[in-house]
This record gives sequence, C-alpha cells and structure tokens, in this order.
Amino acid sequence: MLAPVPEKLGKTIEALYRLESGRVLATLVRLLGDLDLAEEAMHEAFAAALECWSQTGIPGKPRPWLISTARFKAIDVMRRRTRFAGVQRDLVAHMESRISGALGGNEEAGDEEIEDDRLRLIFTCCHPALPPEGQVALTLREICGLTTEEIARAFLVTPAALAQRIVRAKAKIRETPIAYEVPTPQELPERLDAVLQVVYLVFNEGYSAAVGAEATRAELTGEAIRLGRLLAEIQPEAEVTGLLALMLLQESRRAARTSPAGELILLENQDRALWNREQIAEGVAFVEKALRSGRFGPYTLQAAIAAVHSQAESTAATDWRQIVALYNQLVRMQPSPVVHLNRAVAIAEVNGPEAGLEYIDALLEHGGLANYYLAHSARAELYRRLGRIAEARSSYEKALPLTQREPERQFLQERMRQLK
Repeated sequence: MLAPVPEKLGKTIEALYRLESGRVLATLVRLLGDLDLAEEAMHEAFAAALECWSQTGIPGKPRPWLISTARFKAIDVMRRRTRFAGVQRDLVAHMESRISGALGGNEEAGDEEIEDDRLRLIFTCCHPALPPEGQVALTLREICGLTTEEIARAFLVTPAALAQRIVRAKAKIRETPIAYEVPTPQELPERLDAVLQVVYLVFNEGYSAAVGAEATRAELTGEAIRLGRLLAEIQPEAEVTGLLALMLLQESRRAARTSPAGELILLENQDRALWNREQIAEGVAFVEKALRSGRFGPYTLQAAIAAVHSQAESTAATDWRQIVALYNQLVRMQPSPVVHLNRAVAIAEVNGPEAGLEYIDALLEHGGLANYYLAHSARAELYRRLGRIAEARSSYEKALPLTQREPERQFLQERMRQLK
C-alpha cells in the first residue's frame, strides 16, 4: 500500500502539471512519434513523481526529470505491448535507440526546442484532415492542459460531447497518419486559421480563467504570447501580427485587473499607471503594421479597439466613437453574438444607456446570449446607470448562476449589494 502523499507536494505537482504538461507531452511526441503512447507515458511520469519526490524531494529541474522518466515508462509500455516476439523486439530496440539518439545523452532540452515541439504538435492537431471542432478541442486538451470541462464551457457543449470530439480526432491522427511537423509554407494557409484560434483560446483561458478561485492564469497567457511570436516569425501575415498585438495589449492590463485580494476591477476603475507601457507600445506598433497591410481580419480589428483603450487616459477620455466605428467593421467581418454585445456596450457610451439596452435586449431575444452572464451583467449595469434598480437587480440575479468563476461571482454579488 502506497504511503499518503503530503498535501503540499500534491499541490506542487498539480501546479507543475498545469505549467509543464504541454511542454513535456510535446517533447515526448517528438521522441516517440505516437500521441497516445506519449500521453500515457507522461501521466505515468507524473504519477511516479508523486511517489518518488515524497522520498527524494523535488529536483531542481523537474521538466528534464519528467521527460527522462516518461521516456523509460514509454519503453516499458512498448515492451508490455509487444511481449518481445520477433520483429516486435526489433521495434522496441529501434525506439530505444531513437529516443536515446534524439536526446543525445542529455535530458535537458532547451526552452527554444521545447517551444518548437509545442508548435509542431499544435500544427499536427490542426491538420485539415481533422474536423475543425476536433482540431481546437484536441489542441487545447493535449498541448495546453485545459480540462475537458474547461474546453466544453468555452464551446458551450457538454463534457461528454467534447470528449468524443477529442477521441475522434486522435483516432484520425493514428489512421491517416498525420506527420508531426510544422507544415511547409505552401501548406500553412489551410491550417493557420485553426492555429490562431487555438492560440487565442489559450490566451483567453489565461486572461479570464473559466473556473475556480483565480481570476487569471499567467502561465497560459504567457504561453499564448510565446506561441504568437513563434507564428509571427514563420508566417508574418497581418492577422498573425494582429493576434499578437491583441494579446500584448490585453495582457498589458493584468496588474490592474484585480485587487491584492483577487477582486475583479472593471476597466473604468483600473489604475492605468499599473498598465505595462512596454507591452502597449509593442502592441500598438504591431496593430499599425497589420492595419497598413490592408489584409487584416478580426484579430487586428480587436487589437485596434484594445489600442484605443490603451492610449486613453481614462474611460471618459476614450474615443468611443472610434471604437464604435471599429466594431461596425468587426460585426461585418465576424457577426458573432459576443461581438454584437461589445458593440452595444460601446454604443451605450456614445448614445446613452437606453440605446445600449435596446441592442442588448434584441440580442437576448434572439437567444444566442441567453446563457452568457456578461450579457445580463452589461444589461444590469445600464439599468443601474438609469437608476432603474429593480431591473438592475433582476439582471444581476440572472447573471450570477451563469458564471463558475469565483471572482466574477463575488463581483456580481458586490454590485447587487451596492444597489440602492
């Protein structure tokens, strides 16, 4: 019977899994050439860490330890599967040689190589042979370490349905088979949209964590920005640049978005002295570059909107008319309910709360945002500005059960307490 794992060690390994599992898995896929085998070996390595580190302590460099342990776990798995019969023995020997040769006796792959591994795996998961919903779900699950439940919430589907997408995508990779590599320049365009969507979904999960007590997850936003920079190097198109700009501009506000106690702070109440001016300057420069190209898309337009906010001294000093104009372009290009909601909020700043309410009510009538807490929260805020307290309270009450994030729940509850 295994000894109980100390609580502190368990939490440390859980945090390490969130931070490193995507990198470890991507390197193992490169070494093994088999996604399922790499995933199994990685999980066995983390299980071994729970047992081993309680005796030896956490190594100074956990990632190489995990990769090395997973390597041997993978060989053990292959031996169990093959039972050393004839040509199968040769296959195991070949894989052992391949793994050892790839590592060159050095378990410590550099950060640059690790990130290249992750980008290769993202392109593998976003192969056009896979259905689009499977591409994104598989990448978020396998590379970015999001849970099935977190991804299901992002797609507004059940965890069971999302799990089936992942299973089908992995089966397709095995059956096709799909090479583990960054595609050639000729192949890039047909995969780029899916890759950009994945990177932005990773960023959004870090910028506004789907569940739990944390308002943000810096490891995910940082990872998304790193991947964005890699993409910009290999495919410097306007929308790649625009996405990188958008992520930098949103990330620039991280320090001002929550209080020391973890409470959410709205844009209008943020201390703009805390905004990261270096990230803003870089993001604005990327936006301008993408706009000058004339070949930009929705990411660039969203980045342009973020740039207007970033350059304003206050909410009152924000050029809301320019923001509405940018949203007018964006809804023509990407007419999603969320984009329409954001446009309605901007219209309220220009034309008053009644105008914003008219647009939001129309959106809610169509049903696309009925279960989106921000639609009800925005509606409540506009009613509050008009002094219509009963309607504001009712909208906050509708918003509250629609979010799983504790900081947002606390924010909504506090807004309700403030109503008079």
